[in-house]
Amino acid sequence: MQKRVHSREFKLEVVRQVASGEKRPAQICREHGLADSVLSRWRKEYQEKGEAAFEVASSVEIKTQEQRIEELEGVGGQLALENQILKKTLKSMGSRNGKK
Repeated sequence: MQKRVHSREFKLEVVRQVASGEKRPAQICREHGLADSVLSRWRKEYQEKGEAAFEVASSVEIKTQEQRIEELEGVGGQLALENQILKKTLKSMGSRNGKK
């Protein structure tokens, strides 16, 4: 199943219709072929952010997220390396004690 991408304007129009009572959520979902969960997520974001909802993340936010991802990847790599060293150490200690 291919993911559909809806414009910001479409999302705002749909949630405004529900918020104003113009249409019921089930009616909107039927008319536009939306899942209840999708409409619920849009409504929640609209309630939290109002007219600023569905805006594309700014380039500053994207750079910050990319930096955080790089940082976490580095930590993950360090942990994997430490795990490997510990496994080798335990294995060598076991072989010294006559265990395999």
